[in-house]
Amino acid sequence: MTSTPLRDRLVQAGVDLLGEEGLGNLTLRAITRRTGVSHGAPRRYFPTHNALLAAIAATGLADLAGRLKSAGDGQAEDQLIGAALRYLEFAAERPGMFELLFRHDLLAGAGGNLRATSLPLFQTFIDLVAQVHPADAHNRAIALWTNIHGLATLRATNALELLGSTDLTPIVHHVVHIHLS
Repeated sequence: MTSTPLRDRLVQAGVDLLGEEGLGNLTLRAITRRTGVSHGAPRRYFPTHNALLAAIAATGLADLAGRLKSAGDGQAEDQLIGAALRYLEFAAERPGMFELLFRHDLLAGAGGNLRATSLPLFQTFIDLVAQVHPADAHNRAIALWTNIHGLATLRATNALELLGSTDLTPIVHHVVHIHLS
């Protein structure tokens, strides 16, 4: 028997299932089966399935935050390009987690105080844009993030491949430059 607390085992089982089978198969039944516990056992830690999903999402947000912090140094534009590429990398490597993080219909009110983790991630983009355009940083950061998120979503559905765009680096450079011009 493992000495890892059940709460942690449930979250890790969810993370693993999400990576292997996607969000559509991330059920309470699958998680409990994988951890070898009864269907009622998670209730001691998570009052709802969505609360467990929020705990799983928190691990993805932590991963994404770590990646964005490693976006590099230099000018704001270089840092934004690095952050955007890390964001795209996360979405490509962890598509199930990427999908979960933006399923606000599942995560809203589920607990886990996800906004305390997610809003600082967006603030990183705002702060970098503010170095170039302090008066309009918020709106420009939203526009930039929606472009990058759109690229990540289009890549996940293979839509960009149809257009012959598999290397997103030059596109990211272009998008960041446009939003900082």
